[in-house]
Amino acid sequence: MAGSDAGYRVPGSMKAAYDAVVQLTDAFCRDHLTDEYAALCRRLAANLSRKRPSPLSRGDAKSWACGIVYALGRVNFLFDRAQAPHVSQSELVRLFAVSSSTASSRGRLIFKLLNMVPFDPRWSLPSKLGDNPLAWFIEVNGLVVDARDLPRALQEEVHRRGLIPYVPK
Repeated sequence: MAGSDAGYRVPGSMKAAYDAVVQLTDAFCRDHLTDEYAALCRRLAANLSRKRPSPLSRGDAKSWACGIVYALGRVNFLFDRAQAPHVSQSELVRLFAVSSSTASSRGRLIFKLLNMVPFDPRWSLPSKLGDNPLAWFIEVNGLVVDARDLPRALQEEVHRRGLIPYVPK
């Protein structure tokens, strides 16, 4: 995988668990998904490793790796046949060799711990952010507006404030 851990802070006590999970997610993403998914999996695993107590400290690495892909798959609609890449839930659990209930329970726990939602801009694939409505909705004077419809100067300001991922062209 082209990813690197340079930008991910992982506590020393969690490094071994993180490495075990990321080794599995990297292999899965290399064989079935994309480099973008691999980078998000690494970031999510690092985020989980910093939780106190870290859920990665208990349980099997492959169940956490599957749960991470499962959670990111829910955000990015990986299980929708119309999406590319696409992996079905049954194929995901078969390839990780975990039960369906384990995958879904780990995925649900990750969703809850990190307050994730479908289309969550924090966990969306970078290549799909432009099409993600949640990445562009902001509140202006009590009204929700699409930042892409604002004048460029305002778009630049809301981007500077970190409210949108980039200034659209």
